[in-house]
Amino acid sequence: MKVHFIGAGPGAPDLLTLRGRDLIAAAPVCLYAGSLVPKAVLGHCPDGARIVNTAPMDLDAIMAEIRAARDAGHDVARLHSGDMSVWSAMGEQIRRLEAEGIAYTVTPGVPAFSAAAAALGAELTLPGIAQSVVLTRTPGRASSMPEGETLEAFAATGATLAIHLSVQNLGAVVGDLVPHYGADCPVAVVYRASWPDERIVRATLGTIEDEMGEGITRTALILVGPALAAEDFTESRLYAADYDRRYRPQDAASPWAGWQDDTGGAHG
Repeated sequence: MKVHFIGAGPGAPDLLTLRGRDLIAAAPVCLYAGSLVPKAVLGHCPDGARIVNTAPMDLDAIMAEIRAARDAGHDVARLHSGDMSVWSAMGEQIRRLEAEGIAYTVTPGVPAFSAAAAALGAELTLPGIAQSVVLTRTPGRASSMPEGETLEAFAATGATLAIHLSVQNLGAVVGDLVPHYGADCPVAVVYRASWPDERIVRATLGTIEDEMGEGITRTALILVGPALAAEDFTESRLYAADYDRRYRPQDAASPWAGWQDDTGGAHG
């Protein structure tokens, strides 16, 4: 028996991985975070599966469901929104599973920041503009922020920021970031990325509060950084005609000349 933690993606049911789909289809028990996992994903559950919405449950109740499945010899598909690696509360569940000797696997999902960037048609790392993306949040009731992990500290790097779980603190976010990025820095708020009711608000740090309007109080990601609107950026060397690389050696003297890829195809 195993518990399969599965990232169910940002919202669109077809942004589920094939591995995740197959694990759901084979599990007699499915525990899903009903507040954010779309019901259509549950259509992959086998006939007769026990399907439990964990949104109203505490950790003890969730573990009770897992123990019952273990005693029955049933695998569990444990669905969380987005990707399991960030803000999923998977770590505390794994700690309990390990304490009880219950095996588990982890299947990644499409994260919210990736779906938001896709909705914007944006690359978050542009040559000469930004080469780092910081995934962060502001303090909330569920989790505080460690000392040193502040928006001001991350903004000082000039990286693209993907600020989760913070749209309700938008005024404070703007106040922390303007001194570092400037009021003209581009911002995008993406509400329910990839869902049918997705909304996008594009503005600058100086105008985003006025542009937001009413209705977006949760389930939105804030993206901030010059890369969101940059047009005058240097092209990368990756596709430059004179760039010497293993897949495209430039001459016989290249260290890549004669190199073969793992399909056996010769290059050079």
